[in-house]
Amino acid sequence: MTTAKWNLLGLAATALLTGSGVAQNTGQNLPSAPSAVRNAEQSSLQDEALGKPAGNGFRLNLATQPIGNGLTMELPKDGPLNLSLDDAVSLALERNIRLKYDRANETYVRGLTLGVINALIPNMTVSAKSNTQEVDLAALGFKPALFAKFASTGLIPAGFTVPSIVKVNTTQASFSASQVLFNLTDFELYRGTTNETNVVDLQTLTDRGDVILTVGSLYLQILGDEANVANTAAQERSAKTLYDQAVARHDAGVGVRLDVLRSQVDYQQRQQDHLSAINILAKDKIQLARVLGIPANQAIELTDKAPFQELAAQDLATAKQTAYAHRKDYLSLLEQNKLNHHIARAVRYQRLPTLLFNGNYGVIGITNGSYHGDFMAEGSLTFPIFNEANQRGQQEVADAQLTAVLQQERSLRDTIDAQIRSSMLDVQAADELVKVAQSNVQLAQQELSDEQDRFKAGVDDSLPVVDAEADVASAQAQLVQSLYQYNVAKLQLARNTGVVETRYRAYLGD
Repeated sequence: MTTAKWNLLGLAATALLTGSGVAQNTGQNLPSAPSAVRNAEQSSLQDEALGKPAGNGFRLNLATQPIGNGLTMELPKDGPLNLSLDDAVSLALERNIRLKYDRANETYVRGLTLGVINALIPNMTVSAKSNTQEVDLAALGFKPALFAKFASTGLIPAGFTVPSIVKVNTTQASFSASQVLFNLTDFELYRGTTNETNVVDLQTLTDRGDVILTVGSLYLQILGDEANVANTAAQERSAKTLYDQAVARHDAGVGVRLDVLRSQVDYQQRQQDHLSAINILAKDKIQLARVLGIPANQAIELTDKAPFQELAAQDLATAKQTAYAHRKDYLSLLEQNKLNHHIARAVRYQRLPTLLFNGNYGVIGITNGSYHGDFMAEGSLTFPIFNEANQRGQQEVADAQLTAVLQQERSLRDTIDAQIRSSMLDVQAADELVKVAQSNVQLAQQELSDEQDRFKAGVDDSLPVVDAEADVASAQAQLVQSLYQYNVAKLQLARNTGVVETRYRAYLGD
């Protein structure tokens, strides 16, 4: 086999991919779970691979600055970059480094497949050349005495002389063609190029789903960070008010120094929480910028709010059918299995003879003189005889690849089952946690309001107020974390069923 063919087989051998309870329906307008029945557009792998990208086609053009050695660095745009979730997804699909690598890998594989295809198409060349030669006949042994001997025999006319230096000008033009007429090995490898291309395309789609999951999770995390910043700022203001009231009561002679110290410590603690929340928000924005492929110092403002919408119930069987129809890592294994079958047959077919044709036709003659035709036609039939050990070794490798992919396919089906079950449990648990956290926030706020009224009326000291503020802060932080966990659990369920790229909005809710 040619180098290109073996490169393709080596790439195929290492392209084995691996993969990575729903809340009850309590409303009438819950987003529905995707159907496992694929429509005409979804049933086509090419349509799914080359269809419309997720998001709204958001594009970003940034100025660049040279940094030496022919390299450039992108500069952040002036002012903040306003991003919705759809904008962030579109930007990541366009600029993410991992996806750029995948697109380069697709080009690389398609280049290898051309070498396989070239073995089945005719190889034709056209050539023309003209040359001038000077030949020293005396140096080659053709001396005048030799021609004199021939003249005495009458073969050469008397008085005929041959110069010792002969100059010859010739011109030649030819057309050559070669064609493999019968080689089942090349034909099977050609049939496998489609599967190999699909494997790489599905790897890109798998990575696209991972990028969308990452972007969605970071986007939700930043929304949670912003909520924590707002909550800690509100707690800081409340603690400052309590501190001012304690100072005023102490100065008026109706309060004790311990209330002032206690409220001051609480106020400074709220300041620390606020600064920590601001720092966490800034670092998460840097991480999001990295995933989006934009400068780390680019200011980002998120325009969407943290959604909370319950997901319609779906049964396990439907979710698994959806995953088997849409999970790109699973579909990739199916394509890999088809490819390995072609490779195994190609190895077996090496024992068969090959038939080739090679020929050329052209003209040759003295320059500015007469020309005559020149042609050659050749057919060759090749039988492999003493190559059995090599062929058996290749056959064992091909069979091992088939077995490995089959085992991976079975393992991935079990993994998908486990992942979907876990995601459904996560969604159900997170939904209940959100409801409990919402109730806790309401109760903590009511408790704080009552304690503040008691402190203002002089009925109680500042300790219950400080404790109530801590309870409110804890309840609000828990609510933010529960909302984040619920939305990420829904995204993970969409990822495990293979529809995160097209249905992430439906799972999160508008």
